[in-house]
Amino acid sequence: MAATLSHKTCTLTILLAFFVYIALATQVTHDGRSILINGERKIILSGSIHYPRSTPEMWPDLIRKAKEGGLDAIETYVFWNAHEPKRRQYDFNGNNDLIRFIKTVQDAGLYAILRIGPYTCAEWNYGGFPVWLHNLPGIELRTDNKVFKDEMQNFTTLIVDMIKEENLFASQGGPIILAQIENEYGNVMSPYGDAGKAYINWCAKMAVAQNIGVPWIMCQQSDAPQPMINTCNGWYCHDFTPNNPNSPKMWTENWTGWFTNWGGKLPHRTAEDVAYAVARFFQTGGTLQNYYMYHGGTNFGRTSGGPYIATSYDYDAPLDEYGNLNQPKWGHLEQLHSVLHSMEKVLTYGDIVTIAMNNLVNVTKYSYNNSSSCFISNDNTTNDATILLGGQKYTIPAWSVSILQDCQKEVYNTAKVNTQTSMMVTKPNEAEEEPRSLAWSWRREQISKNVVQGRGSFAAHGLIEQKAATNDTSDYLWYMTRVNLDKNDIIWSDDMRIRVNSSGHVLHIYVNGQDLGYEYANDYPGYDYGKDDSYGINSFEKKIKLKAGKNVIALLSATVGLKNYGAYFDMVPTGITGPVELLGVRGDETVIKNLTLHTWSYLTGLQGLDRDMLFSERSVHATRWRSSGDFRINTTLTWYKTTFKAPIGTDPVVVDLTGMGKGAAWVNGQSIGRYWPAFVAGEDGCSLDACDYRGQYDNNKCVTNCGKPTQTLYHVPRSFLKDDVNTLVLFEEFGGNPSQVNFRTVTIGGACAKVYEGNSLNLSCNGKPISEVKFASYGDPQGVCDSFGKGSCEGTNDAHAILTKACVGKETCSVDVTEAVFGDASNCSDKAKRLAVEIVC
Repeated sequence: MAATLSHKTCTLTILLAFFVYIALATQVTHDGRSILINGERKIILSGSIHYPRSTPEMWPDLIRKAKEGGLDAIETYVFWNAHEPKRRQYDFNGNNDLIRFIKTVQDAGLYAILRIGPYTCAEWNYGGFPVWLHNLPGIELRTDNKVFKDEMQNFTTLIVDMIKEENLFASQGGPIILAQIENEYGNVMSPYGDAGKAYINWCAKMAVAQNIGVPWIMCQQSDAPQPMINTCNGWYCHDFTPNNPNSPKMWTENWTGWFTNWGGKLPHRTAEDVAYAVARFFQTGGTLQNYYMYHGGTNFGRTSGGPYIATSYDYDAPLDEYGNLNQPKWGHLEQLHSVLHSMEKVLTYGDIVTIAMNNLVNVTKYSYNNSSSCFISNDNTTNDATILLGGQKYTIPAWSVSILQDCQKEVYNTAKVNTQTSMMVTKPNEAEEEPRSLAWSWRREQISKNVVQGRGSFAAHGLIEQKAATNDTSDYLWYMTRVNLDKNDIIWSDDMRIRVNSSGHVLHIYVNGQDLGYEYANDYPGYDYGKDDSYGINSFEKKIKLKAGKNVIALLSATVGLKNYGAYFDMVPTGITGPVELLGVRGDETVIKNLTLHTWSYLTGLQGLDRDMLFSERSVHATRWRSSGDFRINTTLTWYKTTFKAPIGTDPVVVDLTGMGKGAAWVNGQSIGRYWPAFVAGEDGCSLDACDYRGQYDNNKCVTNCGKPTQTLYHVPRSFLKDDVNTLVLFEEFGGNPSQVNFRTVTIGGACAKVYEGNSLNLSCNGKPISEVKFASYGDPQGVCDSFGKGSCEGTNDAHAILTKACVGKETCSVDVTEAVFGDASNCSDKAKRLAVEIVC
C-alpha cells in the first residue's frame, strides 16, 4: 500500500509540475506582420546592453532606465572568448555572469534577445572568438570546416543548456523571446563560396536542433534558410524586406552612433535622425527594432578589438558610458516609444495604404476597427513640406516623420525635440585635494636576463605570427635573435641600420639590452579591408650600433586589439612578419644582411605585467616600488602606483590620465582598460556649428574633438572602489608624466531645452536640485543651448519668473508650454511658438 501511495504521489507531483510549466510558459511565434506573444501580435522596442561592458552592480540601474525609456526588451551578444578563454576552461563570473544578467532583465519585467553568434563582431577583440581556435590544427573559421563547427556547436550547446537549466527561454517561462545564430555573415559570405553557403545551412540546422522553443534569427543574411528569420542592421532599415513573406520585418541593429578608435574623432548621431530612422521603419511595416547600442559601456581589460578601438564604447547611446541619461536622445526616443506603443494594435493588425506625394513625401495610413494612425514622411534633405490631409494642413520639416493620432492630430514629429539637453561636466574629487595629494611611487619594467641574452621559452627558424605564438594571452611578444659580426663583415660600417617590417601595431627595438625607441601605426584602417590586408607598422628603420662579436637583437611587438571584422579576418597576420634586415654602407653601396630566416627565440609577455602581475594586490612582487630619489617620467616601460580616496557620493567616477602616453590601468587590481591619451585626433573634419540632422548619417558626418586626445577620461565603476584607501597602478609603455593624473566625478552641470507650443517641458537635474534659471523666453527665441537669446516676439507673462517659481530648489519640474501659462504671443503671427530654457544644477 505504501508503495502504491508513493507512486500516486509521484505522479501527482509530475502532473502538477507539468501544469505549472504550461501556465508559466510564453508562446513565441511569428507571422509576416510581427512577433506573436501568446498569439498576440506585438511591437517590440529593444536596446543592446552588453553585460561584460558594465558591471553586475550597474545592471539593475541600466535596465531600469531602459524600461523607463520605453523599451520592451534587452538584447546582448554572448562573448565566446570571455567565457572560454582557454579551451574547455570556462568563466561566467563577475562581468561575465550571463545568467545573472538575463535574470536581472527578467526581474525588471522585460524580454531578452540572446545573440549567441558565437561570432559577435561588436568591436570586440577577435570578433568574440577565442584565439586558441586559430591555433587548432586544420581549422578554418566561419566556413564548412569540421574542426570549427565542432567547437562552435560545443559552445552554442553549452550556452543553450545553461539557459535551459535556469528556465530562461520564454518557452520555459523565462524572458528570452529570440535567439540569434551567426552574425552579419551575409556581409562577408561571398569569398567563402560554396563552403560559406554550406556553413550557413549547417548553422540553421544546428540551431534548430537545440530545441529552444523560440524563433531563431540571422541578421544581414538575405538567403537565411528557413525557419531562420533574416533581419536588418544599419543606420536605416525602412527599405529592408525579409526573404520570406511569413517573416516579420525586424531591425536588430539601429546604430545610435558609432564607436571610437584611437587617433579618431568622437562621432555623434543626432536624436532627430535616430528618431527619423525608427519612425520610417515602423511606417513601412517594421515591428521589432533594437538600438545598437542603448548602453555602450566600457572595454575593460584587453577586450577592445579593431585594432585600435578605444576603451570607451560610449557609442553616443541613449545611456552614456557611465549609465547617465544621454539627453535629449533618451527623452526624444522615450516619447516616440510611447506613441508607437499606443498604436500597437493598428500597426500590427491594421490595413496599410501608402500614398506617394510630390517631392519625396509619403503618407501611410494604418486602419483597424474604426481606428487609424498616419505617418507623414518628408525625405527631402533641405525643404519642408506642406500638405493637405483630411482637410487639414500639415507642415513636415525636412528629413522628418510626423505621426498623427486618428490621422488628425500630430502627436510626434521626429525633428521637433521637446526634451531637455543635459550638459554633463566633470568635478574634482572632493574627498581630497587633487592632484597634489597623489603621491606616486614608480619602478621600471625589468628587461629580464633572458631577453638581454636572447633566450626565450621556445625557438624556431624564421618568424612566427604573433597569434600563433601567444594565443593572445598578452599584448606583447618578444622576438629575439643573435648576430655575430666582426669588422670584416660585409655590412660593418659606422652607419648601420635595422629595418623591420611588422604587422604588429607597436614595435620596440632593443640591441644588446639598450632601448632604441619605438614605432606605432598611426592610421586607423576602418572596416573596408579584405582577406589579404594587414594593418601594422609596415617598414620601420632605425640607426643602431653593433659591436664586434655577439649581438642580441630583441624586438618587442605589441598588439592593440585584434581585427574583428571582414572575410577571413582571422587570417590577417599580427606581429613581425618580416623581412628583418641589417643595412650597412660600403662606399656608395648599401649592403643588406637578411635576418628573417635566422633562429629566433620567443617569449610571451612582459615580466612585470604577465609574470609578476605588479597591478595585482596579491602579487608578491608588488612591494619593491621607489618613492624617493629621482622620479622617472617620460620613460618607456615604466610602472607607477598611487593611492587615493573614493570620491564622495554616487556619481560615476573617472580617472583623468592627461599627461600619460600609452599603457594600461588598474584600480585595486581590476583592469579599467588600455589608455592612450597621447594619441591625438586629426585637426580637420569637425564643425563648429551644431550638426545638421537632415540627410543620411554616416560616422564621419557629425564629429567633435578635432586636434585633441581621443580619450583622457577612463571609467572606474563604483563597485571597483573601497571605502577607505584605493590603489591606482599604471603601466606606461611610451613614456608619460603622472603629475596631472586625478580622479573626477561625472555629473549634470545644467540643462537646456527648446520646446514647441502644446507640449510639456520636463526638467531634471538627475537627483540634484535646480539652483538657477539662467534663461527663459516664450515666443520665437533664437540660438542654441548655452547661447539662447530673445527673438522678435514674446509672450506677455514673464517666462523667467514662471520657470524660477516652478523649478528652482526642486529636483524635477514640469511646465505646459501654452499661451495660457506664458501669456498672449499673438505678435509672433504665424511663427511656431517655442519655450527656450536654460537651468543650472
